[in-house]
Amino acid sequence: MTKTLRNALCVATAALALSACVSFGGKAPPSMLVLTSDSSVAGGTSKSGASGEALIVLLPETPRKLDTNRVPVQVDDSNIAYIKDAVWADKPSRLMQMLLMENIAAKNNRLVLNETDAGGRAQLYLSGSLLEFGLDEAASEAVVVYDAVKINRGQTVEKKRFESRKPVTAIDAREAGRALNAAANDVAGQISAWVG
Repeated sequence: MTKTLRNALCVATAALALSACVSFGGKAPPSMLVLTSDSSVAGGTSKSGASGEALIVLLPETPRKLDTNRVPVQVDDSNIAYIKDAVWADKPSRLMQMLLMENIAAKNNRLVLNETDAGGRAQLYLSGSLLEFGLDEAASEAVVVYDAVKINRGQTVEKKRFESRKPVTAIDAREAGRALNAAANDVAGQISAWVG
């Protein structure tokens, strides 16, 4: 057997063994859910200023049930389930951070950055915890609850809970996406007004 043929057989055998061990993803969901801001910064808009003057929106903390791309449904006081085929394009914490940044920048006409963009030199931070971001089956509602924390270095820290509930007509992916987008925008608007 020639050396070239032997090498080709070794490569083919390795490729077959590897293909049996590696999966390149499962079945894709029919669609992916996103949050779309009701208030957007117009294309071409430019804002500038010292990073110390910017508002930094930090990634919110979440409970384990929200540390996923799936949409939870509170079935009863002690049980949750996830909606079949309802998948977020990113984790709820990241989606909510981006929604808050867009909403605050549009409504308050201010420079809004994430922590990486600011390089750790900011004075004013918006932190918090996204406590609820799913459906309540018994109430037939989408529920978003956000504990926001406003931190201005050298000043008093402020914390406030924001909540929004929107009705749903069915417990499915389409209704979950629509109602949670509306509730998230409501909460983002309340937080924008509070931050100023």
